[in-house]
Amino acid sequence: MCGRRKLYSDLMVNYNRLERPVLNDSAPIVVDLGLTLLQIIDVDEKNQVLITNAWLQLYWTDIYLAWNPESYPGVQSIRFPSNMVWVPDILLYNSADERFDATFHTNVLVNASGSCQYIPPGILKSTCYIDVRWFPFDVQKCDLKFGSWTHNGWLLDLQMMDVDISTYIPNGEWDLVGVPAKRNELYYDCCKEPYPDVTFTVTMRRRTLYYGLNLLIPCVLISGLALLVFLLPADSGEKISLGITVLLSLTVFMLLVAEIMPATSDSVPLIAQYFASTMMIVGLSVVVTVLVLQFHHHDPHGGKMPKWVRVILLNWCAWFLRMKKPGEERRTVVNSSSPLTYKYPHSPPHHTSTSSIQMNTIPGQASTQSTTTNGSMNLYFGYHSMGTDNPAFPPSTDSGVVVCGGGGVPEISRILEEVQYIAGRFREQDEGEAICSEWKFAAAVVDRLCLVAFSLFSIICTFTILMSAPNFIEAVSKDFT
Repeated sequence: MCGRRKLYSDLMVNYNRLERPVLNDSAPIVVDLGLTLLQIIDVDEKNQVLITNAWLQLYWTDIYLAWNPESYPGVQSIRFPSNMVWVPDILLYNSADERFDATFHTNVLVNASGSCQYIPPGILKSTCYIDVRWFPFDVQKCDLKFGSWTHNGWLLDLQMMDVDISTYIPNGEWDLVGVPAKRNELYYDCCKEPYPDVTFTVTMRRRTLYYGLNLLIPCVLISGLALLVFLLPADSGEKISLGITVLLSLTVFMLLVAEIMPATSDSVPLIAQYFASTMMIVGLSVVVTVLVLQFHHHDPHGGKMPKWVRVILLNWCAWFLRMKKPGEERRTVVNSSSPLTYKYPHSPPHHTSTSSIQMNTIPGQASTQSTTTNGSMNLYFGYHSMGTDNPAFPPSTDSGVVVCGGGGVPEISRILEEVQYIAGRFREQDEGEAICSEWKFAAAVVDRLCLVAFSLFSIICTFTILMSAPNFIEAVSKDFT
């Protein structure tokens, strides 16, 4: 202990920590700089800051701290506080810490030859440009630039050492690819001397399993739900509601992505492109659904379908989608089969005879009758004999009764008018139903067409956008297997 105490006092007698420890003031002092990376604590994309736990390794030779080991037996090395001896003013140029220098000033280890070893640990906060172009399949490169703050290259020769990652603690979000180092010399316009620096580039790849499970897979499922809008029947009244719900769900996920991304306009994140394309698909599906509902609930009095719409939708698109109009197969079967034979059941036992009332000619009204009934009018009234007690049908042995009374003709004309009116109403109703059926079939064709088109578009967008990332295959093989 006495020898160590004497050594401390002898070395500090004429020592000046403000003086560079060199024999010749014109000669530079050589300082070796290395880095031990322990952990990547956080990558703040929004503020573009990298937080790491690292140790600096500084080595130089102080000729004023050398001693003869024989004069101080048993003393191999001594330690000085960093504020008592000369220490190179090496700082992190791109520091984002409030104190700027976030290292803890430890002791300087000195051996008998004057070799000094200074390893200050620290939580380093460095500015880093986060390129979110390929998020979440991105690889980030953040620089840690170290150099002397006041000495130029003629006074302090900064040399580079390798990075030690043997004690690195893996990060759950980032895989460390490597930490290459490079020595640079910069010349400024103001001065002719060089200013060296050592830059350590922390290269890391984002692990995509978390984002795949929490962002990508839900987005794919939600976009799949958007395709169900075209499978939902129009009569259910839920097509628009489903489309709007899916659109709102995608908006929520896109807001989650926007919260963690920096507010930059330099590039659009890959996942934002995917969400935007999916939202466009869902938005278009809502618009198409409105058109489908317009077709399905078309007013029969609103007019017939235009010819070009009928040709495109009911002919070309229906043929391409292998769709047939409802009832078309049944009509085809009926037309291809033999003519139908209508068989009437035998008369019941109480049926005795069938009477016909035939009116062929009415005296004095032959021309009017022929004009009204298109040349000939035969009305046959079949009835069952209800017995002799029925006064409306008196018993008669004649099977044919000719009614020629003049008073029955106006009544028959009124009946014909009513029948024609009812027949006209039925024809109008049939025409309206035919028009509605045509528009409903057009709506079904549009639904099927959009289902196929949007499904293909969703699949193409999914694979095209996601697989455009440079390390997509590597991320999937390492993170999802």
